[in-house]
Amino acid sequence: MTDDAAFAEFYRSTYRSVVAQLYAYTGDLTEAQESAQEAFIRAWTRWQKVAEYDEPRAWVCRVAYRVAVSRWRRAKTAAASWRRHGPPSPGPEPDGMNADLVAALRQLPEAQRRALVLHYLGGFSVAEIASLDGVASGTVRSRLSRGRDALAGLLTSEDGYGVARRGPSAPDRAPPDRAEATRWEVCASA
Repeated sequence: MTDDAAFAEFYRSTYRSVVAQLYAYTGDLTEAQESAQEAFIRAWTRWQKVAEYDEPRAWVCRVAYRVAVSRWRRAKTAAASWRRHGPPSPGPEPDGMNADLVAALRQLPEAQRRALVLHYLGGFSVAEIASLDGVASGTVRSRLSRGRDALAGLLTSEDGYGVARRGPSAPDRAPPDRAEATRWEVCASA
């Protein structure tokens, strides 16, 4: 029997009992299923060694138990931190211009979008982005340039003053003041 077939048979014959044990232990079916899945994933990655054990099911049960305990400890620590520090402060509310920027970014090819977001919003240098993506610096500069050009076309209204608005309010909207327009032109002019 191949390793794949042996593991598949082992999984089919033991998964339900492992979940049942964890469910009895945790009292939460979802936690039990997730802990069991994690344990079986770990067993699969070490299957050649685990298959040689006298009781591979015991190994999976032990790992699943430890995963469940670890998840419980992380949740307990997070709850204690929440009680100590309170909820995180809310971020800025999305405004129409942010929504338009995100909508325009979604229309760009993934490589250009990633380069623009990492560079302008994430603060990464061209060299850092090139290293992250595994491409040459010139490729990143090209993606930034093409992405800025495409983004400028998507964000510039017919009157040339900023974000093109969609919907019924577009004709009634006055051109943004210079500070608001400049905020978004950074991407288009850099």
